[in-house]
Formats: sequence, structure tokens, C-alpha cells
Amino acid sequence: MNVLVIGGGGREHALVWKLSKSPLVTKLYCAPGNGGIAQIAECCSLNADDCAGLLKFAKEKKIQFVVVGPEVPLTKGIVDLFIENNIPAIGPSRVAAQLEGSKIFAKDIMKKAGVSTGFYETFTTSKDALKYLEGKTLPIVVKADGLAAGKGVTVAATIAEAEEAVKLILDDKIFGSAGNQLIIEEFLAGEEASMFALTDGTNVLPLVSSQDHKRAFDGDTGPNTGGMGAYSPAPVVTPQLEKEVTETIFKPIIKTMKEQGMPFKGILYAGLMIQNGKAKVLEFNVRFGDPEAQVLLPRLKTGLMEIFIALYEERLDKIRLEWTSEAAVTVVLASGGYPGKYEKSKIIHGLDLFKTDETAILFHAGTKQSNGVYSTDGGRVLNVTALGKDIKTAQENAYKAVKKIHFDKMHYRRDIADKALKRTMKEV
Repeated sequence: MNVLVIGGGGREHALVWKLSKSPLVTKLYCAPGNGGIAQIAECCSLNADDCAGLLKFAKEKKIQFVVVGPEVPLTKGIVDLFIENNIPAIGPSRVAAQLEGSKIFAKDIMKKAGVSTGFYETFTTSKDALKYLEGKTLPIVVKADGLAAGKGVTVAATIAEAEEAVKLILDDKIFGSAGNQLIIEEFLAGEEASMFALTDGTNVLPLVSSQDHKRAFDGDTGPNTGGMGAYSPAPVVTPQLEKEVTETIFKPIIKTMKEQGMPFKGILYAGLMIQNGKAKVLEFNVRFGDPEAQVLLPRLKTGLMEIFIALYEERLDKIRLEWTSEAAVTVVLASGGYPGKYEKSKIIHGLDLFKTDETAILFHAGTKQSNGVYSTDGGRVLNVTALGKDIKTAQENAYKAVKKIHFDKMHYRRDIADKALKRTMKEV
């Protein structure tokens, strides 16, 4: 089977790596891919959101199955396009992808489904939004409605901060059309975690828990990033809470989407805020998380291609997921300055040392390769993932592997998974 993976980050490298192990896959392609992905798949230079170009490429290469990594092509309707042309593809339709593409849409669906989330109001004019803010309890959250590359959210500690966010989104249009509407919502306190579920529009198959680290610096300080590391499992998500999230969040959402005439097929990601053993939904994403995929997929024992085919054929109820009992930790190695301005084309040293490393897996995120030399080509450059008998061992293995790599101005957090260890020690 010829398979095309769309995207070029660490998540897509993890997907390609896992798919390459399936006997059902004969040839792997990736668009645009990266330096590491090129070791196991044929890469092409098409952008992930070039829907027409990717369809043409898929026809030329006789692609038989497509896996979409990032959210932008999903919200543009790339899955609809492939399926209309009789090419099976994994991911939600354009209308179903609004669960991520529009925060207002997601909140409205949660309300219909009876899913627990923070209170919210939506606005199209700054005048109405500013009036609403008067006398509100702080902190409070202001979000652009559409996709803003993870930068459209402000957690305002003062009314002045909230007012500035409103004006930047609605008046100054710093996020373009993504800010035609905004949402003001309750700030939810607690510990954040992620849960994912596979769904064929009817059946729901939850994955094991994970937790990522969004802030750039140790101690959860500094600006938000796309993610500086992750671990799985997340001790804050107890077995009981996993069941509750499936029954009270995933299943009601999937049922409601179907009732609304927009069945959701693909990977649904619930960003959760957990307090006192109860979970509320912060947001939904409609694809694997990055870097969560880099700790989930190495723990998955069931064949990924087999899962995706069952999902596409709407027979997920016949699939039983098997997981390794080992924990996984991934550490993101980033360019200095990320998520702000950073330089590219820094030579990466130490990659050869991973050829004989049996404890760690290296997923490329923002790299390029020329004449056998790898260099940086993005903000998040590499994901160093390691397994271990428990979180502590996996963490030790990951950081031991990190020490093998160097590039100029390389930056990474040194406390990935510390939160899990502290929680584990408290429980003991």
C-alpha cells in the first residue's frame, strides 16, 4: 500500500516511523517532510496546506491512503477532497474540523453535548466585549475564534490586559480573519493534561494519557510554545478519570456531532484542566498533538496502519489497542530564541550516536539535510524520546540521550516530567 503522510514536524516523523513498521505499507511518502523523515520516506516539497497540489501528487504516485498530521489542511477540507477523488484519508471533514478551527463552534457543541467546560460569551465588536469585561472575576481568558498558530490566547491577570487583547484581536486584526470573532471565557484552575481518542463517527477508542509542557522555560515559565516536551502516562489522569473522560466528554461530543449532521472521523484531542479529580475541557484539537504523538506512538503495540484502516472503514469496535507498560518521555531541542525570532542553518552534531542507541528514539521536527549534513530549519528542531520501566527511568534515558546532541544556541527544558515525579511521590 502506498501511503502519504502530510506534514513536516516531529509528529509526522513519529507517524511515518510507526507506519513504516506495518507490513501493509509498501511505500511511504511525506509532504513536505524533513531531514529525518527523508531517511524512511520519500519527501516532496509541497506545503501541507497545498490541497490541490497534494491531490495531484497523490494521483501521480498512486497513493492508496493518506494520513493528515497538522490542523490547517484539515480545516481547509483536504480530507473531503481526497475522499471525493476516491483516495481514503484519515481525519475529519472540513465542517467537523471546526472543533479546532473555531473555538466558538467547539464551545457551542460542548454546550449541546452537556460537556463540562468554562462559561463563555462571544463577541464581534470590541465595544460589546469591553463592556462585558467590566467587573468580571480575574484572571479571565480572551481567545481569537480561529486558528492563530497557538498565539491567539491571552490569560489576562488584569482588566487592562484583557482590554488590550480584545482591541488587538477585533480592532487591530493581528490574527487576520481568525479574529473576526472572539470568545471571553472563564479561567480554569488546575493541572493540564491531554487525552486522545480515535473515532469512526460512532465508536470511540480512547488512547492512554499524556501531558505536554507548553512554556518555553523550566518551571512552566516564559512564553507559550508549540510544546517543549511531553510524557506518558500522566499520573494526574487516573484510570477512573480516563473512563469518565471517555463517557462524559468523548462519547457525548461524537454523538452530538453525528446528530448535527457532521460525523467526526479521525483523532480527537481533548485539552483538559483537572482539579480535585474532575476534568473540564479547555479546547479540542482534531489531530494528534505535537509533541504528545512522540510519546504515545512509541508506547502503542498495535499496528497503526491496521488501526487507521479500521477507522476509515468504520469498524473501530473490532480493534483492541495494546500498549507497552513502559513510560515514555520526549524532550524538545529548540533553536535559541524560540518561540520568538531564531536563526536557522545551524549544523547539528551527534546524530550518528543514535544509530546504536537502543534506549532512545530521535524524531526530527525542524531539520534539513544536505550531503549527509543535518542542520536546523525550524523553531523546534528535534524530539529526543526514550522509554523506561517508569517515568523516572524514561526521563533519565531521555536526558542521557539529549547530551549526545549539540547545535549552536540549542535550548531545551531540563524539567520535562518533573511534575509527574512529584505527583507520584505524593501518592507514595
